[in-house]
Amino acid sequence: MNIVPTLINMLWMENLKKYFSSIKSRDPAATSLLLVLLTYPGVKAVFFHRLASFIWGLNLKILARIISQLSRFLTGIEIHPAAKIGKNLFIDHGMGVVIGETAEVGDNVTLYHGVTLGGISPAIKSSEQVGMKRHPTLEDDVIVGSGAQILGPVIIKSCSRIGSNAVVTKNVPKGGVMVGIPAKNIKLAKEKLDSSFAPYAVTKK
Repeated sequence: MNIVPTLINMLWMENLKKYFSSIKSRDPAATSLLLVLLTYPGVKAVFFHRLASFIWGLNLKILARIISQLSRFLTGIEIHPAAKIGKNLFIDHGMGVVIGETAEVGDNVTLYHGVTLGGISPAIKSSEQVGMKRHPTLEDDVIVGSGAQILGPVIIKSCSRIGSNAVVTKNVPKGGVMVGIPAKNIKLAKEKLDSSFAPYAVTKK
């Protein structure tokens, strides 16, 4: 028996179980691993992104973009192959999610449908913007509610919550709670950091 493929398979299955466990902790409808793998578009989108990102790294950029567009067609979720995605990203429902080229997403981040991690660079002089950081950075354990727009090279610090339909164009402090257009932080400075999961980034207040 070849021990190397066996170890790789064991590690892959272990990572898959951890990913499922992370989703189950955030979605009560995730009742089985098979259900998640077969019916969750966000899971499929992340899988396709891992593949497209690997191929992008081989400088086969057209093929990588084709894979990302196939994923968009199948799932309704568009993730640029160059975007950096951490562990256990959960895109719940997912339809209409867009993650731009220079976006960075940390570990255990949750995005709901209609979320955009987009840029605000003008269309003119686009050649001068190649290689520039144009999209948001989301640190670990961030939750972004449905329809929220996070625009530009802003940093969303860990454990922040972005309310549904909020439009964020400025940096968000650790544990911030952002609502409105333009989004404002409604978390009081004296409040303790709450790292517990909040569906759709809705607080219990």
